[in-house]
Amino acid sequence: MVEQRQRQVPAETSTARTLSGEPLRPLYAAQDLEGSDPSSRLGEPGAFPFTRGVYPTMYRGRPWTMRQFAGYGTPAETNARYKYLLARGGGGLSVAFDMPTLMGRDSDDPLSEGEVGRCGVATDSLEDFDELFDRIPLGDISTSMTISGPAVIAFAYFLAAAERQGVPWERLDGTLQTDILKEYIAQKEWIFPPRPHLRLIGDLMEFCLERVPRWHPISVSGYHIREAGANAWQELAYTLADGFAYVELGLSRGLEIDRFAPGLSFFFNAHIDFFEEIAKYRAGRRIWARWLRERYGARDEGSMRRRVADGAAADEQRRPDRDRGARRGARRHPVAAHERAR
Repeated sequence: MVEQRQRQVPAETSTARTLSGEPLRPLYAAQDLEGSDPSSRLGEPGAFPFTRGVYPTMYRGRPWTMRQFAGYGTPAETNARYKYLLARGGGGLSVAFDMPTLMGRDSDDPLSEGEVGRCGVATDSLEDFDELFDRIPLGDISTSMTISGPAVIAFAYFLAAAERQGVPWERLDGTLQTDILKEYIAQKEWIFPPRPHLRLIGDLMEFCLERVPRWHPISVSGYHIREAGANAWQELAYTLADGFAYVELGLSRGLEIDRFAPGLSFFFNAHIDFFEEIAKYRAGRRIWARWLRERYGARDEGSMRRRVADGAAADEQRRPDRDRGARRGARRHPVAAHERAR
């Protein structure tokens, strides 16, 4: 009977592969785990090497922060959208800037023609930031800003806007993307060569440690690398390499690893291959924890926890069933899940 059922299994199942091309067996059993030590490779949730989660209860104990990536047109239009989202349960803000802003150009620059306010909000000045966050209590919510090239300028505007609201910088909570290395790899929105950019990022890391301690100055981003054509393990490999480069940047500045490493967060692409994605996140947690402790000398578990935000993959929306893809995107793309929001 078993042989008969096996003969009925389509031949293509024997050559099934993940989206990244890894071969899949029809069946996995206990012998596939021979030679593996669960206590060292998995551990308990919330304990080194954090394979099974960076916190003991993960989202059962506290839901993740959910925020819609939003920004379009003028600061006033985007401000109205933010108030709408917060009034309906949004857990924080995620600012989408237009292309001229991302490239460090003013809206009246000739090269900005046709792009102002199209893929995000146009911001050129402190007054624009005042209008963008008008009557939004920046000291009571977390704010994410997806910008890398001119990130330090945008952050300066943000700090000044908070100051005008009377909010001390020590109360500000949020994330600045600032991941210039993934710009060279994938998104291509850089302004300077690598060394000047990294010098600015080092300055930002030092500044946040001293003046804005709750702020995450870098979100190491694999999302864009995946969207540019990488598979799951390539996304993980490039992103971890970038993260280690920022660790070494901090160390080269004389910063103590356990002071700045907890401020690093990650942004990954949540794709449609369920088990492969689980493996990607679990492997990433373990590698990060091991390297931070064994290679860089971290002792604080906060440094070893790889906190993650994610966004749903965009390229899956181009699959043959477009109607279903559009519905999926409408439900999933507004949501970013932040392990760091603890």
